[in-house]
Amino acid sequence: MRRIVASTAVLLSALTLATACGSDDETPSGSSDPEVIEVTFDGDSVSPNGDRVEVERGQDIELEVTADGPGEIHVHSEPEQELEYQEGTTTLKIQGIDQPGTVDVESHTLDKVIVQLEVR
Repeated sequence: MRRIVASTAVLLSALTLATACGSDDETPSGSSDPEVIEVTFDGDSVSPNGDRVEVERGQDIELEVTADGPGEIHVHSEPEQELEYQEGTTTLKIQGIDQPGTVDVESHTLDKVIVQLEVR
């Protein structure tokens, strides 16, 4: 009987330690896949135009930019990020944002908000 109790105690201890391991390396994000947002610049217009997009804390964001000319995108995160694009198609990466809240992503060229990232 003592062997069964001792074996059960050892097994439960091992399971507890195994469950605790690995939690230190997890990112705040619930998803490791980047959020991809398609952005189109055509003359004086941009699409999307002020839409809200939900993202997880720490989740990377990729902007697939199609533009008729070069320009710059400003991300009002902490720290702020400035991203340049060229005429044609450019993929821009926004580093994951750790602070929950709303972050504006705007075109400096057009002085318009492209999207508002709702970081959760």
